[in-house]
Amino acid sequence: MAHAFSWPRKRFFYPIGNTPAVCLTRDVAPEENASILLLGCGDPRNVLYSIFCEPSASIRQLDFTCCDIDPAILARNVLLLSMIPDGEEYAGHLWNFFFHMHLDNASHSYLVEHCRKLVEYSEDIPRWNQSPFGSFLRMSTDYTLSELRRHWTLYADMHSLPTERLSTLRNAFAKQAKSTLDTYHMNISPARSAGPLVTCAYETSSDQFRRYWKSGTTFSNPKEITAATFLNPTFVYSLAGEGCSVHYGLDPMMPFHFAAVFGNAKGSVMAPDIVKAAKSEFNEWRFALTGTLKLDVPVAQFKTQVIELSEGEYTILGAPTSFNVIETSNLVDHLGLLNVLTVAVPLLAHSTQSRVLYTESLLHLGEDATKEFTEQLYGNITSIGVILDLCPVDYLSGFTTRSNTHELMTLMISKGKAGQFHQVTTWKSPSSGDPYVCQSVGSRQELSFDARQLGTFLYDMYYLLFEQEDSHNFWRMNRNNIKKAFISSTLAHYTRESFVLFLKLARDQLGVSDEEWTDIMDCFFSIHTADTSLPMDSNNFHDFCTHLHRHGVYTADMYRIPVRKIGRLAHWTVIPHVVRIIFTVPREKLKVLEESPETHGTPLVQCDVRGNRCHNIFSSVQVAYGRVTPMGTKSNPWAAFKEDPLGLAGKSSLVVSFTMSSALLTDIEPPENLLVRLSLKSSPANTSFVSTLGIELTVHAAKFMDESQVIVLPEQPLPSRRSLGDPAPSSEPVQVGQPAPVSIELDEQCELVTVLSRRISVENDEVKTLFQSGAVPEISQVSPCAMRVTFGNHSQDLLYPFPVIGSQNRARLARKSLYIEVIVPVSGPFKADGMKINPFSVTRREQVINPWSIHRVNLARMPVLDIKAKRVDKWLNSHVGSMMSTRERSLRKKHKEDILMYVKDSLHNIFVRASGIQHGPDRRLFALRDVSTKNCDTIFFISDIRYDLHSHTMVCDGYVLPLQPDLLNKIVQSFGDLVSKGNMVDVATFGGEMRAWKQLLPAFVERCRTSWQHGDNCEYVSQGRIPLTEEMERNPLCSCGQGKDTEGMNKVALWKRFAPYVTRVALSPLFAVSYLEAIGRDPAAHKCSVCRGKGKPNLKACKACKKVRYCSEACQKKDWKTHKSKCKP
Repeated sequence: MAHAFSWPRKRFFYPIGNTPAVCLTRDVAPEENASILLLGCGDPRNVLYSIFCEPSASIRQLDFTCCDIDPAILARNVLLLSMIPDGEEYAGHLWNFFFHMHLDNASHSYLVEHCRKLVEYSEDIPRWNQSPFGSFLRMSTDYTLSELRRHWTLYADMHSLPTERLSTLRNAFAKQAKSTLDTYHMNISPARSAGPLVTCAYETSSDQFRRYWKSGTTFSNPKEITAATFLNPTFVYSLAGEGCSVHYGLDPMMPFHFAAVFGNAKGSVMAPDIVKAAKSEFNEWRFALTGTLKLDVPVAQFKTQVIELSEGEYTILGAPTSFNVIETSNLVDHLGLLNVLTVAVPLLAHSTQSRVLYTESLLHLGEDATKEFTEQLYGNITSIGVILDLCPVDYLSGFTTRSNTHELMTLMISKGKAGQFHQVTTWKSPSSGDPYVCQSVGSRQELSFDARQLGTFLYDMYYLLFEQEDSHNFWRMNRNNIKKAFISSTLAHYTRESFVLFLKLARDQLGVSDEEWTDIMDCFFSIHTADTSLPMDSNNFHDFCTHLHRHGVYTADMYRIPVRKIGRLAHWTVIPHVVRIIFTVPREKLKVLEESPETHGTPLVQCDVRGNRCHNIFSSVQVAYGRVTPMGTKSNPWAAFKEDPLGLAGKSSLVVSFTMSSALLTDIEPPENLLVRLSLKSSPANTSFVSTLGIELTVHAAKFMDESQVIVLPEQPLPSRRSLGDPAPSSEPVQVGQPAPVSIELDEQCELVTVLSRRISVENDEVKTLFQSGAVPEISQVSPCAMRVTFGNHSQDLLYPFPVIGSQNRARLARKSLYIEVIVPVSGPFKADGMKINPFSVTRREQVINPWSIHRVNLARMPVLDIKAKRVDKWLNSHVGSMMSTRERSLRKKHKEDILMYVKDSLHNIFVRASGIQHGPDRRLFALRDVSTKNCDTIFFISDIRYDLHSHTMVCDGYVLPLQPDLLNKIVQSFGDLVSKGNMVDVATFGGEMRAWKQLLPAFVERCRTSWQHGDNCEYVSQGRIPLTEEMERNPLCSCGQGKDTEGMNKVALWKRFAPYVTRVALSPLFAVSYLEAIGRDPAAHKCSVCRGKGKPNLKACKACKKVRYCSEACQKKDWKTHKSKCKP
């Protein structure tokens, strides 16, 4: 396994989601079909809510592929989704079975009856497909269906278990309930369902949490509670087996949204009120579900069973294998962000405009939860973004329309001690926000890195991933946070194999040739050899080399030498460079792990091979309970494995498997000296086991030559490359000459991308004549990722993979060699140009138009704020006032110019005046007025203020009227009445703010488009730009939505006459990005260019170029041969 293996002390079951539901199509244009992959899907809340958020007239197809490691999750989900068509009379039973730990007789009987029906239909996939559910609930593998059927059988039969066994189960749930009630007098996590009203929800949500654990139901009626006497079997069975494994934080209220419940309350909100609201929302989701949707349900278990996709589903029926939306739940907490990206990125479809990945995390282990996200990549965000062609959207735009201010508030109230901090991140291609690039390029551009720079960057990632394996580094880095660090030392996510898989992804994404990649990895290993600051790495080095070779990423020198035929390998026909070791650990040896106190945590387990002169550790371990039998012949061995279906509850031994280098078994020392061991990883948390396992933490050891315990098998290499398609075709118009790949240059420390450069050959005869006669091209930036080279009437655009600072471009003119090289610094947070050219980008590919940095909403599905409700002024002002960062507040206070800060200030003004929480009663008519010209050309009519529930914020539902001279001539009298009688509020705009509003309006309009489509005569298409203009007194919007969906204009008599001329718009706050405000680098963190050391005692820069640094004269001399050709002042 590529993820570190922790011995599972207790596997928790999460039958109900622990975060509020989100809409999975919030970044997909309404015309696009959506193929959605949910990794670690959990309950179906996000599926149901996404369907609920679909426009009523939507005809697109939504295809959900749901994947979870626990088959019980999928068994419950299919149960619920198959019950929904049964009708309204069973609605109460649906709620009870899915959310209650205890059931009344009627709900229990309905559940059992339905389970038996599903068992009958699930004999095999053909039978399932012919069932009433086969048309919209599809199975991706035979194994999935068999596991679901097994669980449905267990559910149906549980009430027939012997009385003593049922009593044991009831006692286990009662014990867990008592423990939860004794421990958690106040549980603030469920309050996040109230979003901006989180502080109002603390007490009520905690009360409901305790009520739930006291009764096992959401009932408040004592008679209903008393009648719930049956233990819900769907809470009893999970990957942990039979028993009570439900997480102690389980709360049925968490999947729902309560901002409107608290925000519109006229009085106090009690626990029964939020239960009523949750049931109401659940019923709305249920009504929205139709039988026209597909739901694929694959599952992967921590067993020897491998995923075998159904040939019928994937070959004949065309089930998706790539996706335009991937939702990863909070797998980051359990697997690590790099591992999640490594798995998810190859599954993203390349043929769609709406290509998005969502990650989220709940846990934080560092000192500052708000900044922990940036540390999880183990590399600069820009650099990783260029390599993977994937980047957080808010990192580039500088804002987010999803609020996490309630999380920040909870963190502040708890003084940083809150156990959770919810971080949701939207990832897209960094060039996908450039409208020009979206229309120009069909696939990724070719990139070129300097081998030394990229090799160094990758080595630094490797170093950061594994530096805390060394105890000295661990204590040095965690001295201010030692308690959390001690706990987290059992939560290591990365093995050498997981980093190898990241390297493989990086290579494939960049599309480098085998020769170039070899140069990069040669540099990596050169630094690895020179760096002696990771003493523990020598024990793991061969684990790394094994997986590099096995996955076809790189072959170290020792893998090029034929392996000797001695010892256990003496009779093999062919000896591969990698073998698989399988050995059996007797059950009694595991008692020390199975019976250890809970305070010992979940120790990390590894395998190692030790001799008299060598000790090599292997962390990619696969384990399963059962029996392994050697098969085949001495010249061609193989093995058969029979898994114990009882797993941990059975009596079988543990069979352990890992891969290693063949040469380590033949060339280092006699194989008779070698021991194969299962041991615990040396870490601070595992010191608790020293007294029972010894200083080397050995669980079990066997002699390598002992054929009764150790099996050695040849290991075949894995596929080494995947096809990303051909490099981007030259869809860039060629008027000067063919462009070369984009060259990526890193800074002196090989950490940050500094400049992107691209050459263009001068091939056009006329341009060639001008160029050779001394003409200088005009170079300008035409979009965030595009530069234009112009010679007279000839111009050509150069596209880059990341936003750039075009105003700081440099050109290298080679008149003899006939090329022009355009060099531009890379843009990013708080830098010029780049996405600052238009941070509110709306992109178009053919007829599909979509906002890039502002999520979509369906206003019809969003509750309306009651502005007369109690305490609106208290929470709403605080919420919309939280848009600005500390930096922006300082700029505002000092009257310094910042366009985004100005826009936020204007939005704040509109929200507080429209809600009536400042400066008198509510006002719903607004005019944007430019202070410098005293001109006004944009009018907003605000119909309602709505709750954007899943983004934890608010939206002004209204209409925009862009004023133009020709329009004013038509409506001059009506407009005069509006100005004199409409109670209009002037919103002052400053600097270039009006230009920003012209950019922002198409995004605010496009995001709420549900009832109309862009037509054949759309001006966005005919004029080839969005917005149409950024000039005053000109309309930036196309006419497609004008006069559509204008029912809200009927609320006010004066407004009705403007309905044919307005376009519906959804204004929302633009929040600061909490992880961005402290981006920078400590100068003391510089490293030697050769060995990555910190200096003896200080680093010294090259005197000539000042671009590289060395820790010693020896390193400088060692590097001179390579550096000499690049050493330019």
